[in-house]
This record gives sequence, C-alpha cells and structure tokens, in this order.
Amino acid sequence: MLATFILKLREGGLPASITEYLSLLGAMKAGVADYNIDDFYYLSRAALVKDERHLDRFDRIFGEFFKGLEAPEGEEPRELPEEWLRSMAEKLLSPEEMEQIKAIGGFEKLMETLRERLAEQKGRHQGGSKWIGTGGTSPFGADGYNPEGVRIGQDRSRHRRAVKVWDKRDFKDLDDNVEIGTRNIKLALRRLRRFARQGAATELDISDTIRSTAKNAGHLDLKMVPERHNTVKILLLLDIGGSMDDHIKMCEELFSAARGEFKNLEHYYFHNCPYERLWKTNRRRKDNEVPTFEVMRKYGPDYKLIFVGDATMSPYEVSHAGGSVEHFNDEAGAVWLQRLTGHYRRSAWINPQPANNWGHVSSLSMIRHLMENRMFGLTLSGLDDMAKELSR
Repeated sequence: MLATFILKLREGGLPASITEYLSLLGAMKAGVADYNIDDFYYLSRAALVKDERHLDRFDRIFGEFFKGLEAPEGEEPRELPEEWLRSMAEKLLSPEEMEQIKAIGGFEKLMETLRERLAEQKGRHQGGSKWIGTGGTSPFGADGYNPEGVRIGQDRSRHRRAVKVWDKRDFKDLDDNVEIGTRNIKLALRRLRRFARQGAATELDISDTIRSTAKNAGHLDLKMVPERHNTVKILLLLDIGGSMDDHIKMCEELFSAARGEFKNLEHYYFHNCPYERLWKTNRRRKDNEVPTFEVMRKYGPDYKLIFVGDATMSPYEVSHAGGSVEHFNDEAGAVWLQRLTGHYRRSAWINPQPANNWGHVSSLSMIRHLMENRMFGLTLSGLDDMAKELSR
C-alpha cells in the first residue's frame, strides 16, 4: 500500500524518492506513528515532503488516497461578493440584456457626451439609459451596468469597466511588516540574489589564514576579506487601489518578502498603468509625487525593474493620451511603459490574477504584449520563472 502511495505522490508532481520512502519505512518500523491516521499523516509529510510549496499538493493526494476523497474537477465554485447581493440600487441584468447594451462609441465620444449630459441634467435620476444617475444602463453614474462608462459617486468598482472615475481616490500603502505566508515567497526570490565581497576587510578568511600560517612556519598570519553582500538592485513599481484591492494580502506578502531579501530595494506606487508621475506614499500622494523621468535618472539601468499589478483597466488607459481613469495624461500609458522597459536592461511584470483569466481582459493582453510576454503569475512557480528571466 505504501509503495502505491509513493507512486501516487510522484504522479502528482512530488519528487518523493526511494530515500524518502526508506526513511518512512524505518520510522514506521520504529513505531513512530503506531496505528493512528493523524500520526501517520504528520510522519509521512515530514518524511516525504522536502519543499514547503508541495504541502498543499501532498494534503490533497493524502486525502484522496487514505480517506476516499474525490479529486476536484476544474475550479472550485466561487461565491458572489456579499456587497453585490446586498446592493439594492444595482440593476440585475440578464446576459441577453447585457448583449443589447452597446458601447457609446469610443473614448472621445464618451467624454463629449458626458459634457452634454452635465449641461442638460438638472436633478437626480434613478435607473434609465441616458442621464447621470444610479442603477441603470447609462454610461454615467453609479451601481449600474455599461460596457464603457464614467463612474460617479460609487464607493467601489463592481464590473471593472469604468473608463474614468469621477471621485477622489485615496489608497493605503502596502504593509511591509507582513510575515505570515512570506516564507515561500522569500525562497523563490532568492534566485535573484548575487553576492560579492565589497567594502572594508572585516571578515576572517579561515582557509587563507590556515594556508598562510602553514607557509609562515606556524606563525599566525591572519587574512581578512570584505563581507559578502547581495549586490542585486531592485526597483519595484506597485499598482495600488481599484481592482488591486482584491489582491492586497498577496501583494503585502510579496512586498514584505522583497524588503527582507534585498538591501538595495526601491519602491514606488502607480495606479493601473505607469504615467508621467509615481509616488512613494499614498497618504502624501497629492503633494509628494515624483516625475517618472526623475526616477529613471536616479536609478540606473543596472536596477532590475519589477511591476506588480493585475493590468485590469480600460484599454484607453494604455493606448490613449487622456485615457487615465483619474487624471489627464499627456502621453499614453504604452509610451511610458516602453520608456521604462527600454531604460532598464531587465524587467518583468508580476500579475496576481490567475493565469487562466489573462486571455479575457483586453488591457492585460496589451500590457503583456508591451512587456514582450515577460508577465508572470504571483505564484511560487511564477516567481521562479521571473527570477530565471531577470537573472539571464
């Protein structure tokens, strides 16, 4: 039975070798687990799993093999967010109704129509397909549905389709003190490290000291070397707010792990797509923005550039001047993205969205193309692949 279990683990992708198998048999023979299934679970996990990233996979296979659980087919069912169910103002539309709603005809036409509506409308409006209001299919307002709209007076995104957001945008900084769940991320990021001895000679070189002392007829000859330091330099640009609110926990774990692994780490924030300005803290964003050109001058091409974002936005934010969701940008996001990736010799984009969703978002496909497919998932295997790419 144990041999069959080992084969199941190997089929499931766990590198359980004959050495681990013999260790488990030895522990069983010594009576470590006796006849208790829980004791056997912890013993077999300790003996057979040598990498923390395989723990979940081991649990699934163990449950299927010893407890008769059925293997999951496809993705687990997802629950609708509670606020979607509780919002009385949001109009629920059938797929047929959604198909009937047409985009208003491009970014310039949308802005022109909004100016006309603001000039004409005199009061509040609920429902409907024309005026600025709530719960309808108009391109302007809150808590409704339209494939291209301007969100006005709504506390959060619902359908992730807004072309502009007509509200004050305040976000929090990511917490770099998060420790739970960061260990595996740190292990993956260590592929990026490159050590060199720099600075004053403060560390004893034992091998050279022994060799020199022997050559000196036994008279002690101390040899010192500079301390080894990680010389890799990282510039981290973090998308914050909006649809990224869904991924705060994962991004905080990544941010905390990176701060712990790299001494030469600099970070800035952007929203959706990098433009002409970045910022260090979200609380002082409005009065403490930094020109992107200044960041590029301050941190040279020897830095490795890493973007973190879900790349989920209106396509106009990437392709059009003035397309930013919250300000008028003189140049398109694609222009700034090409400037940044052209300046830094090594760059990559980390996306916290599941990779099987990437093909369904047009802006994500555009960003991925601009990054020349150097987009990686915020998973341990994705971080491994990113580290290999940046270490070339």
